[in-house]
Amino acid sequence: MHYIDLGIFVGYMLLMLGVGYYFMHQNKNQDDYFVGGRNIGSWHIGLSVVATDVGGGFSVGLGGLGFVMGISGSWMLFTGLLGAWLAGVFLIPRIKQDKAFSGFYTFPQIFEHLFSKKVGLVAAFISLIGYLGFTSSQLLAGAKLASGTFVDLSLTQSLIFMGAIAVIYTVLGGLKAVIYTDTIQWIILMLGFIFIGLPTAYFHVGGWEVIQATLPPEFFRLDNLSWQDFANWGITILPIWFIGMTLYQRIFASRDVKSARKAWFIAGLFEWPIMAFMGVALGLLSRVAFEQGLLFVSTEMMDPEMGIPILLRTILPPGILGLMMAAYFSAVLSTADSCLMAASGNLTTDIFGKWMKFKNEKIQMRYSQLFTLILGILALIISLQMTNVLELMLHSYAFMVSGLFVPIIFGLFTKNRNPNAALASMISGGIVTLILGIFKIQLPLDLDANFYGIITALVTYLIVSQLRKPTNQIKSKTYA
Repeated sequence: MHYIDLGIFVGYMLLMLGVGYYFMHQNKNQDDYFVGGRNIGSWHIGLSVVATDVGGGFSVGLGGLGFVMGISGSWMLFTGLLGAWLAGVFLIPRIKQDKAFSGFYTFPQIFEHLFSKKVGLVAAFISLIGYLGFTSSQLLAGAKLASGTFVDLSLTQSLIFMGAIAVIYTVLGGLKAVIYTDTIQWIILMLGFIFIGLPTAYFHVGGWEVIQATLPPEFFRLDNLSWQDFANWGITILPIWFIGMTLYQRIFASRDVKSARKAWFIAGLFEWPIMAFMGVALGLLSRVAFEQGLLFVSTEMMDPEMGIPILLRTILPPGILGLMMAAYFSAVLSTADSCLMAASGNLTTDIFGKWMKFKNEKIQMRYSQLFTLILGILALIISLQMTNVLELMLHSYAFMVSGLFVPIIFGLFTKNRNPNAALASMISGGIVTLILGIFKIQLPLDLDANFYGIITALVTYLIVSQLRKPTNQIKSKTYA
């Protein structure tokens, strides 16, 4: 890689660390560190939401789908649009209009309020495990980009480098640093796609006639997928909008219901069609370049998720390559930092916060930074054991969804709030999904293990709620 590109890339990384250092001195308490002072505007929240949800994992993963199946891969993020808008209509008013939630930092605190302390603790562990896996997937995405771009860097070396950058500035700055850098990072990524990546790749491979002649016709159709593909994406991604800790942190950080709902509608539109089609289109162009022999990679060695970084390394001139790589790395950082903050919030507030007593909020914030650092190192270790970004990301999603989705729906939107049923539902749903996923059991209709985990959780909740009534019936709370 040319020294100009390296200079741009290093400069960008130093800038992110500088933002983290700046907000380290701005943060005065847990409100600042975990929920951004609860006074952040719609556009910052909206761009942060889409940057977090799409980010590096989906950017690299979408490129892999475009490489393998063409523009039909864009349907994955259509489920993100649906999820964002459903949450904007139903979830946000429920959360922001209930004064009982006004001082919360984390998603499991809602479980504790609706059910019991034990349910809140189990929810915290499930969320913590899920977001550790998700953070790891983002670090892996960054490492794949780095190793595909810097030919002298191995995947392991790239993982360590990316992990250090992402963890350090998140540890320093907290959620304010995460949200404000997300806004910048998302703008950089969009501009990089629109003005650099797509037009340069399009003309490099020879234009539309050459693209059509190189790939099969199904790569240019929106129906080049099975109904199981779409169903599995929906089963896994739609519910995350109702159980994602990163999203609840941003709801808490929003000024009011109106600004939060606006943020979610903004996020949905940026996910699909904007980001969805740009991501798969660039992946499709990398497939064209591969078929033309322009990527200089053998069929046996070609990882579809590496197609985009290898393509960009091949076609972009010095200076431009550095800008585009900064854009892609910004996508990785925008998700990795948010997921790391979510996991840290679970550990600090929901687990250790139950028994650790702090003299003041400054000391408490320092412990929060320590826990963030420890979790970041652990996520890096996990990522060193994995090879596929999208697989790790979707498994992490599925584990959280199957354990948390059913009880939170009952807790927030019904009067049937049974702690015994919630616990049984969370444990059974998570275990079923975990077992089916680990052992790769062939499932009926080829649906994802998460579908059967959610069904198990639902049936379990209904049965236990009838058989085991809580000792002290939880009264239904009203809300505007």
